[in-house]
Amino acid sequence: MSLLPPPAAPWIARLNGQLDGLERALLQGDAPAVEAASAAVQAALQQAPRSADLQAGHFEALREAARRFTQLRAATLRAAALNERALGSLLPDHLQKPTYQGLGQAGARRYAAR
Repeated sequence: MSLLPPPAAPWIARLNGQLDGLERALLQGDAPAVEAASAAVQAALQQAPRSADLQAGHFEALREAARRFTQLRAATLRAAALNERALGSLLPDHLQKPTYQGLGQAGARRYAAR
């Protein structure tokens, strides 16, 4: 009986490769590449088998990929917030929302011109 974990499932290996690409794009600060890499990660996640179909040894690899994904997602959100803050400093009018932005939504109709 072997104590080594089984090799990662092919889709987990693809997911890890896509996460590597996302990490590279984030480190380079390349927004279009981040967007493309995020879509590739999403596509890899959609190819994941059902939990019941996973082999017992694959759970650790999946947990590690999920941990990396969570960290990269947090980094992406931080980068987006920093970009928005910088844009707001340089172009303050960019952050101003129209007064009646919600017109057309149910609660905003009462403020529409009569």
